[in-house]
Amino acid sequence: MTKTTSATPLVPAAQGVADAHGRSVNYLRFSVTDRCNLRCLYCWSGGEPQFLRHDNILSYEEMIRLVDIAVDMGISKVRLTGGEPFVRKNLLHLIGQLLNRHPALDLRITTNATMLSGKIRPLRDMGVRHLNISLDTFDRAKFQHITGRDMLRNVTRAIDECLEEGMRVKLNAVALRGINDDELPVFVNFARHNPVDVRFIEFMPMGQCNRWTQDNFWAAADILESARSLATLTTLAPGERRAGPARLYGIEGGLGRLGFISPMSNHFCAECNRLRITSDGKLRTCLFSDKEYRLRPLLRNPKISPAQIRRVLETANRSKPLGYKLLQHMREHTVADKRMNAIGG
Repeated sequence: MTKTTSATPLVPAAQGVADAHGRSVNYLRFSVTDRCNLRCLYCWSGGEPQFLRHDNILSYEEMIRLVDIAVDMGISKVRLTGGEPFVRKNLLHLIGQLLNRHPALDLRITTNATMLSGKIRPLRDMGVRHLNISLDTFDRAKFQHITGRDMLRNVTRAIDECLEEGMRVKLNAVALRGINDDELPVFVNFARHNPVDVRFIEFMPMGQCNRWTQDNFWAAADILESARSLATLTTLAPGERRAGPARLYGIEGGLGRLGFISPMSNHFCAECNRLRITSDGKLRTCLFSDKEYRLRPLLRNPKISPAQIRRVLETANRSKPLGYKLLQHMREHTVADKRMNAIGG
């Protein structure tokens, strides 16, 4: 089991609703669907997945109500996730509604980009400026092996369109020793030649059927050490060294940056400023905790007011745990029962 550290002091953020540990929440990750058109080997263990029934998924109207309440609480950033968010019909309508109601909202999207091509200019015109794209390999055969689909060209085409439209792109690669570690030079070169953040995320043991083992775990510190042998990494200005959970480095002579996200080996619980809502309307205050608060029945009860729902969110946030403590008691090869597609990343 990889050791975690708890040396970082807890420092409250500037805005939002504070929890019992002094952390201030101003960021909401909202899953719009648990469905995905890929079958990534680190998420699915084989066979056809069981997805939620349509009537168990929040409607767009219910999602908008929750975002209204969250913004009223002090949430300033919302990320739409999945599954794969673009498999849900009329997603652009939801995005337009949210930004029309909250023009100052920092709304971002995490996507596998297989269905993104052709939607980038409309997203930009609505006010979306940042996209996170999940991409674990630039090799077509390996992409098909990892995802179960031959769709790499869809993703690279979408990335090209994003750069042409001036969209800020972060590429998120799950670091898998023995699978994509040989492609580190490819990722470093991509960041050198393009104005993107290439971020390596440690493989997390999520879901009962995940394939996490110590053998395929590739620690962020080891990735960083290997990256230093491929490029001269530069220390950024203090305000640029962190972007959410990522520790960022510049590349001497390069256009982009490299980032390292270490939820397993060097936790960032002290700076955690987020809440998660699943596509079926369950609030999770910590990725590694299976404690959930059911919001869907409240949203569908006409006697429950927005103020009452807000109180549920605030009460849940006050009990937000420290994830690294949960990780220290990891059960076999899993720290949480749900897969990432069901949680919302």
